[in-house]
Order: sequence, then structure tokens, then C-alpha cells
Amino acid sequence: MNYNINKVAVLGSGVMGAGIAAHIASAGIPVCLLDVVPRELTEKEKAKGLSLENPQVRNRIAQAGKDRVTNPRNKAIYHKDMGNMIQVGNFTDNMHMLRDCDWIIEVIVENLEIKKNFMKQISEYTKAGAIVSSNTSGVSINEIVKDLPVAFKQHFMGTHFFNPPRYMKLFELIPGNNTSKEVVDFMKEFGTKRLGKGVVMAKDTPGFVANRIGSHALVTAVKLTEKYGYDLTKADQLTGAIVGRPKSATFRTLDMVGIDIYAHVANNTINAIDDAGEKEALTSPAFVQTLINNGQLGDKTKQGFYKKVKTEKGKQTLMWDYKNEEYIELPKVKVEAVEEVKKTANPLETLVYGEAEESKFAWEIIKSTLLYSANNVPTIADDYKEIDNGMMWGYNWELGPFAIWDAIGFEKSVKKMKEEGETIPQWIEERLAAGNTKFYDEASIETPYITLSSAKNKVVKENEGAALVDLGDGVLCLNFKTKGNSITDDVIEMMLMAVEEVEKNYKGLVIGNQSKNFSVGANLAVVGKLAADKNFEAIGKMVEGLQKANMALKYCKKPVVAAPYGMTLGGGFEIAMHAHKVAAHAETYMGLVEIGVGLIPAGGGTKELLMRTMEGLDKAPTGEVITNLRKAWENIVMAKVSSSAHDGMKKRFIREADQVVMSKDYLIDEGKRTVLYLAERGFRPLEKKPVCVLGTTGRAAIQFNLDFLSRGGFITEYHAHIANKVAYVLTGGDVANGALVTEEQILQLEKEAFVSLCKEEKTLQRIEHMLKTGKALRN
Repeated sequence: MNYNINKVAVLGSGVMGAGIAAHIASAGIPVCLLDVVPRELTEKEKAKGLSLENPQVRNRIAQAGKDRVTNPRNKAIYHKDMGNMIQVGNFTDNMHMLRDCDWIIEVIVENLEIKKNFMKQISEYTKAGAIVSSNTSGVSINEIVKDLPVAFKQHFMGTHFFNPPRYMKLFELIPGNNTSKEVVDFMKEFGTKRLGKGVVMAKDTPGFVANRIGSHALVTAVKLTEKYGYDLTKADQLTGAIVGRPKSATFRTLDMVGIDIYAHVANNTINAIDDAGEKEALTSPAFVQTLINNGQLGDKTKQGFYKKVKTEKGKQTLMWDYKNEEYIELPKVKVEAVEEVKKTANPLETLVYGEAEESKFAWEIIKSTLLYSANNVPTIADDYKEIDNGMMWGYNWELGPFAIWDAIGFEKSVKKMKEEGETIPQWIEERLAAGNTKFYDEASIETPYITLSSAKNKVVKENEGAALVDLGDGVLCLNFKTKGNSITDDVIEMMLMAVEEVEKNYKGLVIGNQSKNFSVGANLAVVGKLAADKNFEAIGKMVEGLQKANMALKYCKKPVVAAPYGMTLGGGFEIAMHAHKVAAHAETYMGLVEIGVGLIPAGGGTKELLMRTMEGLDKAPTGEVITNLRKAWENIVMAKVSSSAHDGMKKRFIREADQVVMSKDYLIDEGKRTVLYLAERGFRPLEKKPVCVLGTTGRAAIQFNLDFLSRGGFITEYHAHIANKVAYVLTGGDVANGALVTEEQILQLEKEAFVSLCKEEKTLQRIEHMLKTGKALRN
């Protein structure tokens, strides 16, 4: 049977249910969001004269869920307008909506009997071939549908999103005993490519994969903190980035998650297993329950293991002293053992084999996690890679347990465990006996998507800043290699080489990277040094270099596709703007942010935003053109950054004809596919055309907005000075309204403004402040 999901029903509009609905709507799929009918009227409803029979009242709970996730402040959906794809209703009046849905997700209370009864009700409204799932964090999938027909069970499975659904990559699929392979295969691909998730195949066991391992790891860290008598900050320094876990480590993570939620997840597993030793291992110390009893549940109650307070000295963070049951000042002492191992080539390995007490603490945590994970293969998952992926995608670990085993030495660590009397799982012993001394090596790592670092991909040309990678099928990729993928002279040189190489030997070019962010922009340190040395000629040449490279991309005789993601700022954004097409990851945060360091976009960014603004407005009234130009000006002057790729489209940072890709893993693949699509359909290079500008008339209109911002205290006097220069460039300089100017003329204005600002003391102050603090200076 061929499966397709064109409409989804989410039953339950709580934090998780509404969040799932928002993410599915973000993927472009209509959603029906239903919840229970309220039993009582609110005071506002009474004041309006409404009754319990009014649809507005009956759908109130689902509507509240929708309102919550479409509120931009909550960042649950890519753009608030996507909320229009969410239709609300209730379980009493609107279950008939399910008959049109291809996927029905139950997201109600974590109670087996309630879920079983509700699933029977759902089955009455499910159309043939519809997939039904329970989004549960631990209730048995098979038990939920125990009393339902086999035909229903074949299309039923567990689906476990992690919270918040928009940002957490992990998506656990838990097939039941009767779930058809076709349904599982379809949902795996759908979850990966359409929803952009990392899919982990779990078995129907307590806690599934990530929560089973994650709960154990967190409980172990908490228990060892008490055993060693460490305070919370010391434990967090030893259980954070240094051991490959998030910076929030143990206790800050628990505050973020909710201490009660953490205990609930662990207790679910405790109540569902029989092994007394494992029950004990998952049981938290008494001081955790004390906090729960006190209502000190973490960030949501503004106090947990940590607490922020206002004092005469400003905001201060306090720490829970679990020995004396009171909040005390946060110690600011760094753990010496941690600081020392940071200086070594392999900090984690050095730490766990060290002689200091802190090393013994770290070793106990790591050893416990490795053995527990190994003992749960194949109980919770058939492949150890599923466990690693679950921990990286669901708990934000840098390395999963088995990757950690490689990092500290598989043979070496097992030998140490045996010396300490630990029982090693048989499959681990067999693996070592067969000569497999690593869980991962480059030869064995294969992905279904393009990996730029793979030995399969030939590097055609390379320098210190970038490389040209052959993706096969006649497509070349320009891959940045600098810190933060910043734009340096080497990157600019390789951009020009890329165009030359592509025009001679390839069908087209993808500009893409696979590090944390696409590009943080120009190398500010270089600009700052040149400005401080008053080497303005070199600054001018540097600007010209980026402008030349970007124009080469724009007028390349073969298709150029940019694949931005994450932070795509300043010069990085300017490069993406000059590509013929963009395949952007949904989580792309792009913007021209140069004003924060006292400069204007000068790599062609101001010019491109001007040209996009003027597209289709050649016959529009002057007032309409000015309104659109003001928006472009504000985007630069207020350093606006898109909250997503979809928001980028609203800001004209990405064209509506461009693509938004849900899966970051497949972003380069989509860029390559787009290049081939363009090439095979007779790509025609762009022709240079002049742009119509508003000149002094437009600048006078923008001045009104500038005066408003200045008088209102929204911007400083110097900020206004820079904003004036932005307006000067965007309106084409000292020309008349309606004048036609070339791109080169606008680029010259960009360069002149950029160089002139580098001569200003306050720009130097802004650059220095940004380099030192990472924050913009308001001077």
C-alpha cells in the first residue's frame, strides 16, 4: 500500500500536543487539534453571555493550545501565519474530523487505561489505511491496542517527539507486535525528510531508548554528587561539556526539564521493570523528593536546584545546599581537574583515567552509563547506534555512550572495568574477542545523505579557508573551513575559483557547509585590526574582493544554489543572496547585522535587498515603493534576523520561489538536486539590468522614520549616523527619483560608506566590544 500524509489530527492540546501540531503545520500539513470540552465557564465567558453550548467555549482548550504555539514569543512555529493550518475542535463534537486524516496522533494523559479507552473511540472514526499513533514517553504500545482488531494494530505504533517538538531532533518510533513493515518504513522516511527529525527505532520497553538511558545517566550523576559530597556547581562542571554532555550538565538540565518531570519519567521505568538492581539504580536520593514536595520544581517555578534572585548587587544565582536544605551563594570556583584536562589532546580520556578524586567521580559516571547502555542492547534497541543517536538527538549529548567508549579507549576501559570487578555484557566480550576495538571508524560510517567529509567525495581544490568538493553527477560544492565559517580572503579566493572551475567542468555549484552554522559573516578581527592601523586602502580592497566574488556567483554561467542553515549572518548571508536559488534549512537565522559593529552591509547585501525590494514595483505608485523600501531599510538598520527560513521569506531575505528544507541532514542533497534540476532544464545565466532608485525623494521619506527612532530613544545618535548612510546607499545616492543605476554604482556606494565608517572612533569601539564580549555596543 502506498502511504501519504496530507492531513493530521492531534488529539490533546497540552504543551506537547500543541507543539506537535505546530511543527506539523510548519511542515506544510493541515492539522486538526482537538481536546476536551470545558465543564465550566470562565468569568470572561460569563461576562460575554456565553453558554457551555457555544462553540467558542467548547473549543476553548484546543484554541488556547493553538494560541500558545502561534504566539511568536513561544517560538513553537516557524511563522505565526502557519497557524492558519491548524483547525481546532473538541472530542465530543468533532471526532468526525478524523475521517479525513491520514495520521492521527493521540497525546493525552500518560495513563494506560485512559489511553486504551480513548483508542477504542478513535478506532471508530479511522479511515482505511490511516496511521494512528500514541505519543507517549513510556506507556506500553502493545497494551494500548491490546483489545483492538489486528487490522487497526497493523497501522498503529508509538511515536515519541521530544519537547519542544520544533527544536528537538529526536523522534522515536516504537512499532507494536502487529505494526506492518510498510507503515514503519513509511513513517521512518516521513519523520526524517518531511518532519526533519532524527528517527530512532525503539522497542516497546519502559522509557523506550533515550529516556531509559537518559534517566539512568541523570540519576547516577545525582547519586554520585551526594556520595562524593560535592556541591551542585562542582558536579555540573564534571558532568557537562567535559564529558560530552550539554553545558547545562546535570542540575541545570533538571531545572530546565522540571525536577518533577525527571522523577516521573524515572518512576515510569521503575514501576514497569522487575529487576531490583535496576530499580535501585533509577531511584533518586531523598533530597530530590524534598524539592518536589516543596514545589521547587526548577525553572517553571523559578526555583529548583538553582534560584535567581534580585539583590543590591543586581541579579544573583543561588544554589540549593542539599545538606542543609537552604539556598546559598553560588561558588565561582573552577574545578582544577577539569581545567587541567582541557589543556590535553583528549580531555575526556585524560579525565576518566586521572588520579584525582574528581577523575574517579567522572569515571564512575561514565562507566555506569556505558555498562547500562551495553546491557540494554538488544533489549531496548537492536543496534547500539540507535542508543547513541537517541542520546545525541534527545539529550543533546555531543557523543553517545558507544562513541564515548571509542573516545576513552574501548579495550583500555573494559580492562579497567574488569579489574574493578564489573561484569561485562557478553556481546561486548565477543566484539573485543573478534578484534573489533572500536564501535565507529571512517570506513564503517555510512549515511543515506551526502557527508562532505566522507572520503567518497573528492576534494578538487583547497586552501586554508575553503574547499571545492566533487559531489558527483557533475555538481561541485564550495565548503567553508574557517572558524565559524567566517568570510576570509581564502574563502573569497575559493569563491572565484569555484565559479571558474564550475563554468569549465561542472553542471553547477552548491554552496554548503555541515558545521554548526552556515556562516557568522566577515572576519571581524581582520577588519578591526586594519581599521585600528588606519589601513583603509586594504579595507577597500577587501570589500571589493567580496563584492567581486559575489557578483561572479550571481552571473555564473552555470546554476549556483546556496544551502544556508543556522546562523547565516552578514557576509555569509550576502553570499547566499547572490546564488540563483536557495535551499534553506527551516531553522535558518539570517540577517544583515553589520550595524551592530558600526558598519553597513558592503558585500552586495544592501544592493541585493534594494533589488529584491524593487522587483515587481516598476509600475507601482511612489508611496507603495517608499513603504517597501522603508522595510528594507529597517531590516538593515535594526539588524533584523529571521526567526526561521519562512520568516526570512516574509522579510524578502529568501525568495518565495526558493525552497525550505525540513531536514538539515539532507540539505546538501537538496542543493545538489536543485542544481541538476536547473541544469537539465536549460539554465540561462542572469543578465545585468539597472535598478530604479528613489534618490533624494526616497531619502527624505526615510528621514521621517529615522527622526522618529532618534527622538523616541530607540537608537543612539551614532546609530542614526550609520542609518543615514544605509539610506543613502538604498536610494542610490544623490540622484533624482526614478533614476536608473547599475549594480556597480550601488556597490561603490556600499564600499565608500563601509570605509568611511571604519575611520570613525565609535565604530572601532563597537568592533572591539563585539570581539571581547560577543555583544553589540550601544554607543
